[in-house]
Amino acid sequence: MAGVVRCLSVAVASALCTLALAGPVAAAEAKVVVLQGLDKVTARTDTFEVPVGSAHRFGTLEITVDHCWKAPPEEPPENKAFLEIVDIRPDREPKTVFTGWMFSSSPALNALEHPVYDVWVETCKMQAGPSGDEDQPPKPDEVPGRSE
Repeated sequence: MAGVVRCLSVAVASALCTLALAGPVAAAEAKVVVLQGLDKVTARTDTFEVPVGSAHRFGTLEITVDHCWKAPPEEPPENKAFLEIVDIRPDREPKTVFTGWMFSSSPALNALEHPVYDVWVETCKMQAGPSGDEDQPPKPDEVPGRSE
């Protein structure tokens, strides 16, 4: 019995050392951020995808995405995007109203403070598309060369 316990404890210690040496899995830099915007005056909401390195207009706001990070599947779900939001109105000079990281798990942590618009991060995706299916494994009937 003592030999079995000793063998198990050696196996557990070996597994823990292997995990410790492997280190944490880093977040992945995504290529597209999915944002949601709210026009507080009209109550209109819009969900839109913005590729990293490009800009998107929502009302008078121009939203530029510099980075988007997605947590690995082993960790709690988290998406964070570094955004620059500029309010561009025809009657005045453009004004930067937000620069910084926004987090999908805590939208109020570092929020856009604007009298007309709210913008928040929904998710980060590895590639553009109409839905989040790109980040999911393919269904068995979608795998090439597979027949059932």
